[in-house]
Amino acid sequence: MSIFATYWGLNRSPFENTSDAGFFFRSETHRAALLKMQYVIESRLGAGLLIGGVGVGKTYLAHLLEQELPEAAGPMVHLVFPQLNSAELLAYLAVELGADESAVGRGHDDLNLTLRQLEQRLRHWTSAGRHPIIIIDDAHLIEDPQVFRTLQLMLNYQQRPEIDFSLFLIGEPNLLGPIERMAQLNERLGARGLLKPLSHDETAGYIRHRLKTAGRTERIFEDDALAVIFELSAGVPRRINRLCDLALLVGYADELKTITAAEIEAVGEELLAVVPD
Repeated sequence: MSIFATYWGLNRSPFENTSDAGFFFRSETHRAALLKMQYVIESRLGAGLLIGGVGVGKTYLAHLLEQELPEAAGPMVHLVFPQLNSAELLAYLAVELGADESAVGRGHDDLNLTLRQLEQRLRHWTSAGRHPIIIIDDAHLIEDPQVFRTLQLMLNYQQRPEIDFSLFLIGEPNLLGPIERMAQLNERLGARGLLKPLSHDETAGYIRHRLKTAGRTERIFEDDALAVIFELSAGVPRRINRLCDLALLVGYADELKTITAAEIEAVGEELLAVVPD
């Protein structure tokens, strides 16, 4: 818990970048994206795509999806660093789904062997009445086109009744280019979600929701402060968190009762100038 939490009457830090489902603010864009991901799983649509800029909550939404999975769904494999070659990617997925690590290879010559191992694990979970979920996060960082072709091959398994799973690709907008160049992969995407920044009103609601979840019901941020937070953050949750967290620290140090626009402006230029997204 942060050093200023007690001062502000908080029982935990309200603006940490955490996957805690209690902090989820159901903005229009986040609610719609989560519903689409759940729809892909429940309707067995095969694959889904989630696109959004830096800091809008893509990875957070993936964690939230895991926490809200129906009982029969899972196991979930959430790959956050996708800069692997095809064999390494398949090996990672197979092992995470229960394959013996010694039975998979990570070289190009081992690709067919590793594909079979992954196929066996998917078949195993399906026969057990489960529905594995595979999430490739930061998929815009994939540089090797062969990896996308490999994912396309994986989706072909879904044509077999004995294999059932869902695949999600999550990334920044430049992920759309390589996907659109692969017609078969593009066509297999059953739903597409676009995460947008919060509106002015949603930004205020987001801040109030986080404070309330952390135990504070009384106002901390004045209306003029909320307006400046929206202006400086452009409605991006990660930026909102940084601004609010530092403002609470400054308010604690200065023994303030509330935070005004002056405090936000004082911390905003310094914070946004030196901390990258």
